[in-house]
Amino acid sequence: MTDSKNINNPVGQGGGHRKKLSRAERQNNGPHRNLDRQGAADRKAELVRKMREKAQAAEPTEAAADADQS
Repeated sequence: MTDSKNINNPVGQGGGHRKKLSRAERQNNGPHRNLDRQGAADRKAELVRKMREKAQAAEPTEAAADADQS
């Protein structure tokens, strides 16, 4: 193995160069995070829609049950 002058940076250990990160990416706010947020918002909207549909489907049966008890 070839030695380097800096013990923290041994030459020949692989790895290559690091990508230069933008300021937003350094703050963990890169384009990948925006896509994650959009996906999460889509999943939440779909879940809310399903829950509302279930609630609306349950309302007529509850109203019919209340009418039978009167």
